[in-house]
Amino acid sequence: MEYADIIHRCFRCGYCKFTREYQDFNCPTYRKFWFETYSPGGRMWLLRAWLNGEVQSSKRMAEIFYSCVTCGNCVEHCALDFRDNLVDIFVAARGEMVEKGLVLPPVRDYLKNIRIHGNPYKEPQQERARWADGLGIEQYAGQEYLLYIGCVGSYDERGTKIARAVASVLKKTGLSAGILGNKEPCDGNEVRLLGESELFQEMARQNITMFKELGVKKIVTLSPHSYNAFKNEYRELDGNFEVLHYTEALNRLVEEGKVSFSGLNETVTYHDPCYLGRHNDVFDAPRNILRAIPGLALAEMSKIKKNALCCGGGGGNFFTDIIGSGEGAPGRDRIREALETGAKAVATACPQCAKMLEDAAKAEGVEDRIKVMDIAEIVEAAGMRTAAD
Repeated sequence: MEYADIIHRCFRCGYCKFTREYQDFNCPTYRKFWFETYSPGGRMWLLRAWLNGEVQSSKRMAEIFYSCVTCGNCVEHCALDFRDNLVDIFVAARGEMVEKGLVLPPVRDYLKNIRIHGNPYKEPQQERARWADGLGIEQYAGQEYLLYIGCVGSYDERGTKIARAVASVLKKTGLSAGILGNKEPCDGNEVRLLGESELFQEMARQNITMFKELGVKKIVTLSPHSYNAFKNEYRELDGNFEVLHYTEALNRLVEEGKVSFSGLNETVTYHDPCYLGRHNDVFDAPRNILRAIPGLALAEMSKIKKNALCCGGGGGNFFTDIIGSGEGAPGRDRIREALETGAKAVATACPQCAKMLEDAAKAEGVEDRIKVMDIAEIVEAAGMRTAAD
């Protein structure tokens, strides 16, 4: 297995599961299960024992590795020089399980649906663009940007609402962008994270070829997961595109004075999506947009930016739910933290986070006390204005 020669260097000091100040635990699966094997250090020792033949493959072992949400908190707080490889090590372990046929049924079904249907929802490709019905969004035909929506924005009920809000906001700003509609492919980010590297590379190469044939040079994404795939993983396969998350594109227009807001009298807290924040260092753009709205008060949670607690949906868990629900679910922890700020709304910039946090608020019985909204939905509520208005 790749990285096998460095796994032994972990001596389980435990820093990986804490916050930066070491005042609280921040590894989502450790907080959920409170067993050392669910911490990054515990996984490292379990993986070493498995590779050495000291423990046998089992469903329990697969659950431990697939429950990891790949949030990257361990990368931030590990004290050793191989910390940048931690998430990749756990993904490589999943790859070994794929090779040996040891994947759990939800993982198997996800990968099967991607292969057969091109999306995890088993929806027909000709329905992929239904989210855009009635919006008048142009098909991509050489515009400056390709607006990429992704599977969650195309098919998930909550995701499609966010996709419509983002597309409507960008259209109103006059940004030159078009969509692929029913021709849009899956980006493959979660395929890679679940351990199917060969399928991911096949998908990525096909997508890169399509984008280049269409003349795509710049991409704006709805989802941080797509953003991560295009910006980081595709680059290694000669997919050299300029990639922006939609909050980065919108923030540029705010900073240039091309966009302003009527106002919104609301106290809002912001949840950092792991694949926008920790993995790609986009912390300021979403906050700058919120701060530009007159009347809006931004109340930060105790864990933010590189210290933020994951919603629990990363690493494919949004689709497989290996980490499960219950009192200690990461999303519920995050909603409780948001309530402590006194905010009436949690803003985020990821359709997966929005769905996870919305479900968590319902599970906590506080959906009447705090709303979960995407940045684009807040922008619409704040009465965004452009020079043309």
